[in-house]
Amino acid sequence: MLSKILNLESKRRNAILNAALKEFATKGFDEASTNVIAKESGISKGLMFHYVNSKKDLFLFLYDYCSDMINKEYFDLMNFNEKDIFERLRQSYLLQLELLQQHPWIFEFNKITATKSDEINKELEERHKGKQSLCYETMFGSIDESKFREDLDIERCKQLIFWVNIGFTNQMLEDIRNLEINELDYDKIIAKLDGYFNELRKLFYK
Repeated sequence: MLSKILNLESKRRNAILNAALKEFATKGFDEASTNVIAKESGISKGLMFHYVNSKKDLFLFLYDYCSDMINKEYFDLMNFNEKDIFERLRQSYLLQLELLQQHPWIFEFNKITATKSDEINKELEERHKGKQSLCYETMFGSIDESKFREDLDIERCKQLIFWVNIGFTNQMLEDIRNLEINELDYDKIIAKLDGYFNELRKLFYK
Protein backbone atom coordinates (compact mmCIF):
# COMPACT_ATOMS: atom_id res chain seq x y z
CA MET A 1 0.00 0.00 0.00
CA LEU A 2 1.22 3.48 -0.90
CA SER A 3 4.51 2.16 -2.24
CA LYS A 4 5.16 5.61 -3.76
CA ILE A 5 5.88 6.93 -0.27
CA LEU A 6 8.11 4.01 0.70
CA ASN A 7 10.08 4.39 -2.53
CA LEU A 8 10.96 8.02 -1.78
CA GLU A 9 14.43 8.92 -0.57
CA SER A 10 14.55 8.66 3.21
CA LYS A 11 14.59 12.38 4.07
CA ARG A 12 11.44 13.20 2.10
CA ARG A 13 9.73 9.96 3.13
CA ASN A 14 10.33 10.60 6.84
CA ALA A 15 9.24 14.23 6.49
CA ILE A 16 5.87 13.10 5.13
CA LEU A 17 5.47 10.24 7.59
CA ASN A 18 6.40 12.31 10.64
CA ALA A 19 4.17 15.22 9.61
CA ALA A 20 1.27 12.82 9.17
CA LEU A 21 1.97 10.99 12.43
CA LYS A 22 2.02 14.27 14.35
CA GLU A 23 -1.16 15.59 12.72
CA PHE A 24 -3.13 12.40 13.32
CA ALA A 25 -1.70 11.89 16.83
CA THR A 26 -2.57 15.42 17.98
CA LYS A 27 -5.91 15.88 16.19
CA GLY A 28 -7.20 12.39 15.52
CA PHE A 29 -8.27 11.15 12.11
CA ASP A 30 -11.40 13.28 11.82
CA GLU A 31 -9.84 16.66 12.56
CA ALA A 32 -6.49 16.02 10.87
CA SER A 33 -5.76 18.13 7.79
CA THR A 34 -3.94 16.95 4.68
CA ASN A 35 -3.17 20.64 4.01
CA VAL A 36 -1.23 20.81 7.28
CA ILE A 37 0.52 17.50 6.55
CA ALA A 38 1.58 18.73 3.11
CA LYS A 39 2.78 22.06 4.52
CA GLU A 40 4.72 20.45 7.36
CA SER A 41 6.23 17.99 4.89
CA GLY A 42 7.44 20.82 2.67
CA ILE A 43 5.46 19.67 -0.36
CA SER A 44 2.38 20.92 -2.22
CA LYS A 45 -1.06 19.44 -1.62
CA GLY A 46 -1.08 18.32 -5.25
CA LEU A 47 2.13 16.38 -4.75
CA MET A 48 0.74 14.97 -1.52
CA PHE A 49 -2.14 13.42 -3.43
CA HIS A 50 0.27 12.10 -5.99
CA TYR A 51 1.62 9.91 -3.20
CA VAL A 52 -1.70 9.14 -1.45
CA ASN A 53 -5.23 8.70 -2.75
CA SER A 54 -7.03 10.05 0.31
CA LYS A 55 -6.70 10.90 3.98
CA LYS A 56 -8.22 7.51 4.80
CA ASP A 57 -5.59 5.66 2.75
CA LEU A 58 -2.80 7.64 4.40
CA PHE A 59 -4.16 6.97 7.89
CA LEU A 60 -4.51 3.22 7.36
CA PHE A 61 -1.10 3.07 5.70
CA LEU A 62 0.42 4.76 8.75
CA TYR A 63 -1.36 2.33 11.05
CA ASP A 64 0.13 -0.63 9.19
CA TYR A 65 3.52 1.06 8.88
CA CYS A 66 3.69 1.84 12.60
CA SER A 67 2.61 -1.67 13.60
CA ASP A 68 5.32 -3.11 11.36
CA MET A 69 7.95 -0.70 12.71
CA ILE A 70 7.07 -1.39 16.33
CA ASN A 71 7.21 -5.13 15.74
CA LYS A 72 10.54 -5.01 13.90
CA GLU A 73 12.29 -2.28 15.89
CA TYR A 74 10.83 -2.97 19.32
CA PHE A 75 9.08 -6.28 20.04
CA ASP A 76 11.36 -8.45 17.94
CA LEU A 77 14.46 -6.91 19.55
CA MET A 78 13.27 -7.28 23.14
CA ASN A 79 15.18 -9.94 25.03
CA PHE A 80 12.56 -11.56 27.23
CA ASN A 81 15.18 -14.00 28.50
CA GLU A 82 16.26 -11.12 30.73
CA LYS A 83 14.52 -11.96 34.02
CA ASP A 84 15.37 -8.84 36.04
CA ILE A 85 12.29 -6.65 35.66
CA PHE A 86 14.23 -3.39 35.86
CA GLU A 87 16.78 -4.52 33.29
CA ARG A 88 13.90 -5.62 31.06
CA LEU A 89 12.19 -2.25 31.42
CA ARG A 90 15.46 -0.41 30.78
CA GLN A 91 15.93 -2.39 27.59
CA SER A 92 12.38 -1.47 26.59
CA TYR A 93 13.08 2.26 27.06
CA LEU A 94 16.30 2.15 25.05
CA LEU A 95 14.46 0.56 22.13
CA GLN A 96 11.66 3.10 22.43
CA LEU A 97 14.15 5.95 22.34
CA GLU A 98 15.79 4.58 19.21
CA LEU A 99 12.42 4.35 17.51
CA LEU A 100 11.39 7.82 18.70
CA GLN A 101 14.49 9.31 17.11
CA GLN A 102 13.13 8.16 13.76
CA HIS A 103 9.44 8.88 14.38
CA PRO A 104 8.76 11.08 17.46
CA TRP A 105 4.97 10.64 17.29
CA ILE A 106 4.79 6.91 16.56
CA PHE A 107 3.65 5.79 20.01
CA GLU A 108 1.11 8.60 20.32
CA PHE A 109 -0.31 7.67 16.92
CA ASN A 110 -0.37 4.01 17.94
CA LYS A 111 -2.81 4.86 20.75
CA ILE A 112 -5.56 5.79 18.27
CA THR A 113 -8.22 3.09 18.42
CA ALA A 114 -11.33 4.75 16.99
CA THR A 115 -12.61 7.55 14.74
CA LYS A 116 -16.01 8.95 13.80
CA SER A 117 -15.96 6.82 10.66
CA ASP A 118 -17.58 3.38 11.01
CA GLU A 119 -15.74 2.25 7.88
CA ILE A 120 -12.33 3.12 9.32
CA ASN A 121 -13.26 1.74 12.75
CA LYS A 122 -14.07 -1.58 11.11
CA GLU A 123 -10.67 -1.54 9.39
CA LEU A 124 -8.94 -0.76 12.69
CA GLU A 125 -10.85 -3.51 14.46
CA GLU A 126 -9.76 -6.07 11.88
CA ARG A 127 -6.14 -4.96 12.17
CA HIS A 128 -6.27 -4.89 15.95
CA LYS A 129 -7.32 -8.55 16.15
CA GLY A 130 -3.88 -9.70 15.09
CA LYS A 131 -1.91 -6.84 16.59
CA GLN A 132 0.83 -7.73 19.05
CA SER A 133 0.96 -5.50 22.09
CA LEU A 134 3.48 -5.25 24.87
CA CYS A 135 0.95 -5.62 27.69
CA TYR A 136 1.37 -6.13 31.40
CA GLU A 137 1.45 -9.92 31.09
CA THR A 138 4.18 -9.82 28.44
CA MET A 139 6.48 -7.40 30.21
CA PHE A 140 5.99 -8.71 33.74
CA GLY A 141 5.64 -12.41 33.00
CA SER A 142 8.44 -14.88 33.82
CA ILE A 143 10.55 -12.44 35.82
CA ASP A 144 12.95 -13.37 38.62
CA GLU A 145 10.76 -12.91 41.69
CA SER A 146 13.48 -14.18 44.03
CA LYS A 147 15.09 -10.72 43.96
CA PHE A 148 12.12 -9.13 45.73
CA ARG A 149 12.10 -8.67 49.48
CA GLU A 150 10.34 -11.54 51.23
CA ASP A 151 8.02 -9.24 53.22
CA LEU A 152 6.45 -7.78 50.08
CA ASP A 153 3.41 -8.81 48.07
CA ILE A 154 5.10 -9.40 44.71
CA GLU A 155 1.96 -9.02 42.58
CA ARG A 156 1.22 -5.64 44.16
CA CYS A 157 4.83 -4.63 43.67
CA LYS A 158 4.67 -5.51 39.98
CA GLN A 159 1.51 -3.42 39.64
CA LEU A 160 3.20 -0.46 41.33
CA ILE A 161 6.24 -0.79 39.05
CA PHE A 162 3.89 -0.99 36.07
CA TRP A 163 2.22 2.29 37.07
CA VAL A 164 5.61 3.96 37.52
CA ASN A 165 6.55 2.70 34.06
CA ILE A 166 3.44 4.30 32.54
CA GLY A 167 4.20 7.58 34.29
CA PHE A 168 7.79 7.70 33.06
CA THR A 169 6.74 6.80 29.51
CA ASN A 170 4.17 9.59 29.48
CA GLN A 171 6.76 12.04 30.81
CA MET A 172 9.26 10.98 28.17
CA LEU A 173 6.68 11.50 25.42
CA GLU A 174 5.75 14.89 26.90
CA ASP A 175 9.41 15.96 26.80
CA ILE A 176 9.59 14.95 23.16
CA ARG A 177 6.39 16.83 22.33
CA ASN A 178 7.78 20.01 23.89
CA LEU A 179 11.16 19.93 22.14
CA GLU A 180 12.49 19.45 18.68
CA ILE A 181 13.88 15.95 18.27
CA ASN A 182 17.42 17.29 17.73
CA GLU A 183 17.20 19.20 21.04
CA LEU A 184 16.59 16.10 23.13
CA ASP A 185 19.42 14.92 25.36
CA TYR A 186 19.01 11.16 25.26
CA ASP A 187 21.96 10.56 27.59
CA LYS A 188 20.21 12.75 30.17
CA ILE A 189 16.96 10.81 29.73
CA ILE A 190 18.79 7.50 30.21
CA ALA A 191 20.65 8.82 33.26
CA LYS A 192 17.35 9.93 34.79
CA LEU A 193 15.85 6.55 33.98
CA ASP A 194 18.74 4.71 35.65
CA GLY A 195 18.37 6.93 38.70
CA TYR A 196 14.69 5.96 39.06
CA PHE A 197 15.47 2.28 38.58
CA ASN A 198 18.16 2.42 41.28
CA GLU A 199 15.65 3.89 43.73
CA LEU A 200 13.05 1.28 42.80
CA ARG A 201 15.58 -1.50 43.40
CA LYS A 202 16.16 -0.11 46.89
CA LEU A 203 12.43 -0.21 47.56
CA PHE A 204 11.60 -3.64 46.20
CA TYR A 205 14.76 -5.77 46.09
CA LYS A 206 16.61 -7.49 48.92
